[in-house]
Amino acid sequence: MSAAGEAEGGAVTMVAAHARVRRRLLQAAGALALIACGPARAADGVLPAIPELTKFLALRSPRWERIRLDLPRLADNGFAVPMRVTVAGPFAPGPFVRTIAVFAETNPVPDLAVFEFPQPLERIEIDTRIRLAGTQQVVVVAELTDGSLLAAAMEVVVTLAGCMDGT
Repeated sequence: MSAAGEAEGGAVTMVAAHARVRRRLLQAAGALALIACGPARAADGVLPAIPELTKFLALRSPRWERIRLDLPRLADNGFAVPMRVTVAGPFAPGPFVRTIAVFAETNPVPDLAVFEFPQPLERIEIDTRIRLAGTQQVVVVAELTDGSLLAAAMEVVVTLAGCMDGT
């Protein structure tokens, strides 16, 4: 190979290496931006001021355990935001989940859903879609048969509000 061919090959390799390094740097920066900018789970013990939630709690304090709320951190369309609620079991022979209620902080109708379970289940997993009026915290509270409460909360950034008509 001639000296000119080796020089060109070396230049191409350096350009390719530089492009790989730049690509990795941009990927890392994007990942850090998502982590830093994304809303985190609400702090344990801190619930948003929702009158319907306060009424449901009836001066009881929920424990922040055994219930998991999965929502996208960023929802492009507030008309149909996917939500999954799971509660770790087993519950037998002790108290089991009687009710799961879902609340949204700034929706015109803040009590989104109530799920009732008259019989004990080995596992509870709810997959549904909810409508959100904008960026807000969503809170899910499970009431057990002994009256104790389990809770989870998460903030969702909504780019297109889904409750424009007040429903």
